[in-house]
Amino acid sequence: MNNPDPLLNQQVQRLYQFNLYGRWLFVLACWLTLGLFSLWHLREEFLIWHEHFTWVALRYGLAFNIIPAFSLFFCIGVTGSVLVWQSTHILRGLSPREQLRLKNQVLNIQKSGPSHPLWKWISK
Repeated sequence: MNNPDPLLNQQVQRLYQFNLYGRWLFVLACWLTLGLFSLWHLREEFLIWHEHFTWVALRYGLAFNIIPAFSLFFCIGVTGSVLVWQSTHILRGLSPREQLRLKNQVLNIQKSGPSHPLWKWISK
């Protein structure tokens, strides 16, 4: 971050950490609700797949349990997207556009003052 204000840089970093924790909490919530729901409803299919695994058995098992299949795919998709998002930021760093967005968001939080829900998190 090429901002001369070290306090603003620190607050932007805290907001980024908050976003990161929020995304992983959402992934965890998805797996604890939708993921467990889908795994529970697919438990009989797992027994069949364990005995005689074929791609046809997998396809029909998911096709005839459409809601658990979509729930499972949603959890996998959300997890994958957060992993790609985070690893992009780890490998390449924050883009200037993302830095500007976070900086503007911090400035808006500062304008709102203590009435903003993220005020305490950002201005420790």
